[in-house]
Amino acid sequence: MAKPIHMMVRVLDEARSVDFYNKAFGLEISQRADFPDFTLIYMKGAQSPFEVELTVNKGRTEPYVLGDGYGHIAFAVDDLEAEHARIKSAGLTPKDIKQMTHDGKPFGKFFFIEDPDGYKIEVLQRGGRFT
Repeated sequence: MAKPIHMMVRVLDEARSVDFYNKAFGLEISQRADFPDFTLIYMKGAQSPFEVELTVNKGRTEPYVLGDGYGHIAFAVDDLEAEHARIKSAGLTPKDIKQMTHDGKPFGKFFFIEDPDGYKIEVLQRGGRFT
């Protein structure tokens, strides 16, 4: 059976993206691999082995065009309101907290934030299917 291990996003500025993922989600660099044309930075948190792989293509000066096909990555947290406040106090700009229902029942409570390259990230209240 396959096991999900990481997702990759292309980033323009390594330091800016590493700082964002650390401030927003507490991810730390688990490995950094420098190649002649690109650098791979693997980041993960203490609660999961799943990693976010940041790919920096050397010499790139223009932002990436994300198109209309990218969805988002999601992180589950124990206290959504506290995380929203913490992220905002770190100088980042989370969107407002929203709540979804399905068949008249609560489905998910969440907010979105964008990383420095425009990738959307969903932050969900841990519980139900989002544990």
